[in-house]
Amino acid sequence: MANLLTNFRTTILLSVALAVLMMFAFGRVAPGGFDLGFWQAALRWVHVVAGILWIGLLYYFNFVQIRIMPSIPAELKPAIGKHIAPEALFWFRWAALATVVAGVAVMFTRGHAYAAEVMSFGFAGGMVQGDQGFTLMGVGVWLAVIMFLNVWGIIWPNQKRALGIVVVDDEKKAKAARVAMLASRTNLLLSLPMLTSMAMYQTLFG
Repeated sequence: MANLLTNFRTTILLSVALAVLMMFAFGRVAPGGFDLGFWQAALRWVHVVAGILWIGLLYYFNFVQIRIMPSIPAELKPAIGKHIAPEALFWFRWAALATVVAGVAVMFTRGHAYAAEVMSFGFAGGMVQGDQGFTLMGVGVWLAVIMFLNVWGIIWPNQKRALGIVVVDDEKKAKAARVAMLASRTNLLLSLPMLTSMAMYQTLFG
């Protein structure tokens, strides 16, 4: 067992295999079997797992790396910039994409009418009593989309310059680092309202 756990790839693949086995068990006992509801649940699992990875790394960057970097001795900083940060950013940006794609897929498995209501803040069919839930869910969805675009359109391009993946002069490098930091802080700011929307809607409206 110890040998298994020392290998990251083996551990994560076994975890995925166990999760798939549990999904199969749920499909066997679910009232509708392996129907659309089952696949909606499976997609929601992907959405949640990818979201945990995405937001977890966002919090790592903001709670740990950005805050601690100024106090790290200069001779140690290259280890973070050349090894840790690029790896973390790889998982960060692809987890963001997976989260949004899976979330959109979940939304459409609930029907085009539901998707239209959420994306339009409840105005798709004319705002009536009871549509306010769609408004609040729509806020969360659009915040997530903004955060996703921020990752791919601002944070990642500027981090490539800041980390030297794309070679620029020192002035542009420093500017890129600041822009990436501010964009990351913007996502940190939006993350809790976004997560509130997702969690509260699913609990109160299902």
